[in-house]
Amino acid sequence: MTNELGIPHEPFDTTFGPMDYGAKTDEARAFHYAVYETIQKIPYGSVTSYGHIAYLIGMPENSRRVGYALKHLPSNPECEFNHDNVPWWRVINSQGKISLVAEAKHRQMDRLRAENITVYDSGAVPFDDFGWFPDEQD
Repeated sequence: MTNELGIPHEPFDTTFGPMDYGAKTDEARAFHYAVYETIQKIPYGSVTSYGHIAYLIGMPENSRRVGYALKHLPSNPECEFNHDNVPWWRVINSQGKISLVAEAKHRQMDRLRAENITVYDSGAVPFDDFGWFPDEQD
């Protein structure tokens, strides 16, 4: 199913209350769904940037919105998209660094290292070795 912008999304599920993923409009909700679906395609042991996710969903000028969508990714496993089934830790900034700070940064570093991805103490990941930058979604 797609919205009027052609962004894939699923119907709004109200089983456990409104799962709006921090989105206030249908367009914003569709954007979040597209972000989550695209992030699910990042292969194990790879990373990509917020900007490349935005590019893949046809909205390359919206990399910050990708970060906003991830900020609102639910931890509740009953939600269609959640911390367990959307590998949020595989998305880093365009400089190849983790954007999060403090405890969240270390949590992301641990998740990446668990996938045998090289992460320097600065939070940098070598895109040449671990970057995933397809021209289009599969």
